[in-house]
Amino acid sequence: MKYSNQTRLLVAVDCIIFGFDGTDYKLLLIQRGFAPEREKWSLMGGFIQPDESADKAAERILQQLTGLHDVYLEQIQAFSIPERDPIERVIALPYVALIDIEKYQTQINDDFHARWFTLKELPNLIFDHNEMVEMALNRLRYKAAFHPILFELLPEKFTLPQLQAMYEGLYDTKIDKRNFTRKVLSTKLLKKEKDKDKSSSKKGAFYYSLDEEHYKENFTNIHNFIPKNEIPVGTE
Repeated sequence: MKYSNQTRLLVAVDCIIFGFDGTDYKLLLIQRGFAPEREKWSLMGGFIQPDESADKAAERILQQLTGLHDVYLEQIQAFSIPERDPIERVIALPYVALIDIEKYQTQINDDFHARWFTLKELPNLIFDHNEMVEMALNRLRYKAAFHPILFELLPEKFTLPQLQAMYEGLYDTKIDKRNFTRKVLSTKLLKKEKDKDKSSSKKGAFYYSLDEEHYKENFTNIHNFIPKNEIPVGTE
């Protein structure tokens, strides 16, 4: 049985995959392999299959490109303007994905001609993908102000200066070092390691790692890591 006199629509998932290399935020893009817009830069996407949910489709598409399981994924606002795709009526469900570049860069599927771009050097993307990226960044900036989601971008061991640089890069601002350190350590999310990173100075900076159990238990708790005046307005 089907609803009568109704037009069937296609629903696609597009993955907005962010990484952080210790200095810059990057976006993973592919060269589109078919018309229209063949060989132009695009988000990694695909159509939802009849036997899967949108979340499952996003997980499948991300795995095809990166080989990853259990990656942070969050759906943002749907894109549904009728003329957004010149071939057929396609509703797109964008998903924000956060991955550790160092850990997974060797697992990226070369079949898609994938490449990391810094956010300051993004090429023009197909269809409305540029708008998706901008919306995803606004959502990330808002949510990262209250929840420790940016930790998903970090390697297994990291320093507090690296963590602070990641937050400063997302908001394009300078954060007071003492206040930031105090706020982060007060969450009890981190474990101090015995070794140091001495790549920047002789004194070095201690490495930290996530207390996985505490991190998972407190993932949805509020943690104000940045000044309130830096939180984007109207992105919730």
